[in-house]
Amino acid sequence: MISRSLMAASTKPIVLNILLEGEDYGYNIIQKVKELSGGALEWTDSMIYPVLQRLEKEGMISSRWAASPEGRFRKYYKITACGRRELARDMIQWRSVIEAMGKLPKPLPILD
Repeated sequence: MISRSLMAASTKPIVLNILLEGEDYGYNIIQKVKELSGGALEWTDSMIYPVLQRLEKEGMISSRWAASPEGRFRKYYKITACGRRELARDMIQWRSVIEAMGKLPKPLPILD
């Protein structure tokens, strides 16, 4: 299970990366995260929507209401130029962290 602090730190770059593929809505973003992480990251509605609202307030994403193919209205989110710049900065930082972690001595496995 992923710790809350690590999940919180990774939320913004994950959401922005998913939106690079195109417009999407909250529930579908949750499903993509679950699929991409092999179930290791299980986000909830109560977690994703405040993040989306914050990213929109910060100008990293924009949104619009539109009818889904089934006729239900959904709020679709799209990454902005500001969001693309922020994602590029975040990815450089994440790559540095991952690279440094790869150079550390390997921890002992946790035994039950």
